[in-house]
Amino acid sequence: MLNDRSVGGKSKSPLVVVSTDAKFMQTVRSAFNSNAMDEFLFVECGANIKSAEREISGAAVAIVDLGAAEQREKHLPELQHLMGRIGRDLPVIVVIESFSEVVARILVQMQVADILVKPVAPLDLRAACIRVARTKAAESQIYTFLPAAGGVGATTLAIQSALTLIGGKTRQNLSTCLVDLNFHHGACADYLDIEARLNLKEIEQNPERLDRQLLEGMLSHHPSGLAVIATPSLPTDLASVEASIVMGLLNVVCQCFDQIVIDMPKAWQLWTDGIVLGSNRLFVVSEATVPGIRKAKQLVQSISTRLGQQPHPKVIVNRFQRKLFGTGLNSADLAKTLGDAFACTVPYNYKLVREAIDRGLPLDEVQKNSDVAVAVRRLIVPRKQVKSSSFFQWSGRSPALNLSRRAHP
Repeated sequence: MLNDRSVGGKSKSPLVVVSTDAKFMQTVRSAFNSNAMDEFLFVECGANIKSAEREISGAAVAIVDLGAAEQREKHLPELQHLMGRIGRDLPVIVVIESFSEVVARILVQMQVADILVKPVAPLDLRAACIRVARTKAAESQIYTFLPAAGGVGATTLAIQSALTLIGGKTRQNLSTCLVDLNFHHGACADYLDIEARLNLKEIEQNPERLDRQLLEGMLSHHPSGLAVIATPSLPTDLASVEASIVMGLLNVVCQCFDQIVIDMPKAWQLWTDGIVLGSNRLFVVSEATVPGIRKAKQLVQSISTRLGQQPHPKVIVNRFQRKLFGTGLNSADLAKTLGDAFACTVPYNYKLVREAIDRGLPLDEVQKNSDVAVAVRRLIVPRKQVKSSSFFQWSGRSPALNLSRRAHP
């Protein structure tokens, strides 16, 4: 989800690498394998920073390997000249052979985006690229809802969260977009009673045309002012959507909107890694049952194992019923089982939610300040952050991005 470029007919983000270390270059290739290559255009530029300035200037992210000590003495002045020219307009990750406090201080003064010490694991390198690109992104905030199982209410929570954001008093001037990435069984447009207008076939045939103007023609609009990106449901179409298309689409969305809420499919896709890494706030939605909580815990652990510690998924336990007496799960059980990953519970209010869905209305238009709406509001707009329009760091929006401040569609 970096600043997309049209390369070979596909929307890709230039990742420029300057290094003469063959082993390190193999690490880079491992980090940006076939899946990630759908998101990045990998450009190798040898070891001369000065001669690579043109390629670096056109990159979304640059990785500069300073090499061993004798090489470092030569490369540091070149890097300093480069940083002085580009300022902080481009995220530059510097890789060093071994840690040196003196060198680290010099690099910090240059305002490089990140410093990595060899050996670097491929996953750590990829996460760093996404993270720093995100930091350079515009101030869009990305809220991602990932269901732990089918039918847990993730779509309802995503919709209510988007409506909460667009109606929030502290975010009155911020544009908001709801993105339904469940291309085969999506329900966001149906729940809001609007037409789904996203045409993936047109984008796949002409990915170079994906820009703000094309996006405008594929947006749906809810009377609340919420913009919605959703495809007509195609349950019998099992074709997968390329990562480059999804990430290119989200990149343009990030250029156009301040707040983005993403409703994810249950199944892990080739592009799910990038979205998870790039989310400011990542929510795993579970139902209030023992199997549901187990699935949520397993998913949180799987995300950490797969992507490292950078994503911080929080579990929402939906349709939770508080009981004064009797058996069943209580908040203490949830907190003990989920630990730091436990975010909150959302009350069970079947009648209200069903009526809102059937009528295509926000919850507040059916019942003002309902228990469900209040729970979502507390989750999305924490009290300690009410005065700020920026969040935890898709963190940075990441995935990381060099997205210019935008004109809204």
